[in-house]
Amino acid sequence: MKLKQRFWLALTWVAFSASAQVVTDPDWKETEAPPPPAFNKDQLIKIDMPKYVSLRFGVDPATLVINPVDGIVRYVVVASNETGSISAMYEGIRCSTGEVKTYARIASNGNWSLLKDPQWRDMYDTSLPSRHAKALARQGVCDGMAMAASSVAGIIKSLKNPAQGALQ
Repeated sequence: MKLKQRFWLALTWVAFSASAQVVTDPDWKETEAPPPPAFNKDQLIKIDMPKYVSLRFGVDPATLVINPVDGIVRYVVVASNETGSISAMYEGIRCSTGEVKTYARIASNGNWSLLKDPQWRDMYDTSLPSRHAKALARQGVCDGMAMAASSVAGIIKSLKNPAQGALQ
């Protein structure tokens, strides 16, 4: 077998082995999400999005919460367009499974509208509208399949300085 073929075979085996090691906890249970918090659109930390995304996204650091029981990081993310119109969502990221859940959205009257049956979605699925969650996870909420920091302050530091990473 040629060296190049061996390399690709070994790389494929490593990738397969790594994906096979992702084991979810069968006893894991999500705690009840608290009500959506108030947010301040003037204090948002920018989420770095690809240039082709026309909306701007930010997370209000005052809404970030780490639940130590279920390992979910919950937050309010705000999207705005060029005209200044905004939309907000109350979401949770589960780093260990690479999933995101939207619990509520801001209604046209400015009040939160709870989703009737929110579901966990794969934030890496490109067919779903969760690019902002993936960017947020990569920018500072998650470090691979683990939380990037053990504290909200660490996550905020990482979000503000994504190149430096979180110091725990």
